[in-house]
Amino acid sequence: MSHDVFDPTPEYLAFWRERHVCTLTTPRPDGTPHVVPVGVTYDPEAGLARVISNRHSKKVRNVLTAPDGTARVAVCQMEGRRWATLEGRAVVRTDEASVAEAVARYAQRYGRTPSPNPDRVVLEITLDRAMGRA
Repeated sequence: MSHDVFDPTPEYLAFWRERHVCTLTTPRPDGTPHVVPVGVTYDPEAGLARVISNRHSKKVRNVLTAPDGTARVAVCQMEGRRWATLEGRAVVRTDEASVAEAVARYAQRYGRTPSPNPDRVVLEITLDRAMGRA
């Protein structure tokens, strides 16, 4: 089932606000998928999903080494028969404001503020597709 990235159904949005471990899929330089567990926040007003990470992680390197420093990625979550996937182009944000925004959204969704990390960056995904059954 397809959803409007900017105007999801209330059920779809509620599912993205529940606490779930998600997966992030990034392309490796050879084109194969790299799938890892992550925390994701969804901001339909801005059409963005955000993943906080360490700047030295493989997922960040995969995005940085993609052409133009952007990569087509997907984030997904599931619980029982419910599932949701968001797709789009990811970039790495290192500026303090972007990192602080992502950490605040993560804390709101996951109920805890991550420990300070000077190497923290944000994978910011400009969304163009939303799918799922929530």
